[in-house]
Amino acid sequence: MEQRIQKILAQMGVASRRKAEELIAEGRVTVNGKEAEIGMKADPARDHIKVDGKLKVRPEPKVYLMFNKPRGVVTSLADPEGRPTIKDFLQRVKYRVFPVGRLDYDSEGLLLITNDGDFAQALLHPSHEVPKTYLVKVKGLVKEESMDKLRRGVRLEDGMTAPAGVRRVRMGRASEENQWLEVSIHEGKKRQVRRMLEKVGHDVTKLKRVAISGLKLGGLKPGAFRPLTPEEIERLLQAAGSGN
Repeated sequence: MEQRIQKILAQMGVASRRKAEELIAEGRVTVNGKEAEIGMKADPARDHIKVDGKLKVRPEPKVYLMFNKPRGVVTSLADPEGRPTIKDFLQRVKYRVFPVGRLDYDSEGLLLITNDGDFAQALLHPSHEVPKTYLVKVKGLVKEESMDKLRRGVRLEDGMTAPAGVRRVRMGRASEENQWLEVSIHEGKKRQVRRMLEKVGHDVTKLKRVAISGLKLGGLKPGAFRPLTPEEIERLLQAAGSGN
């Protein structure tokens, strides 16, 4: 994220903002080899900032992780209620990272973690329609009529949902009390999958995100993470760019 250079230098402990402005005015600060100017902005995650020829801000390497969020964990780096957060599982990550989107406290599964704001924005922008796939356990047997409603879209308090992909899946022994569905959506309304199913008369008892645009969670254990491969990163960006 771009900020004024004097603010960056102050945050890094190089100088106070006033002193940083003096350094800039004296021509002692450069950004990517060019002399800085008062009011100029830079991104500390991307730009090399030097004072008197000495590097003060070095861009951090980009981090892209797949994380299997356990149930009962908050998708944030801190929680005022003292509940476990995803940060508790990322102690080995050297750089400051953040989640791409969110999973509810009671939900689990695939969550992308990064420090690349452009990557996150590409995946989250509504116009890019990046699909997310969930395995959902619901109370009762879902009728075909109800599934058709979900496929057409249902009206929630915050508006109509886009059509969803829905199909029944077999997960162990069949039961008349519960049923598993695979649900795919590309929107990001709060607790959307749960609310969609409640709208057609079924409470969700378990929800797990298993894929994002073809990137599958696979056998990654709850609470574990792994880096994405360059090929996986490229596929996600291509999917976001093409809207598929």
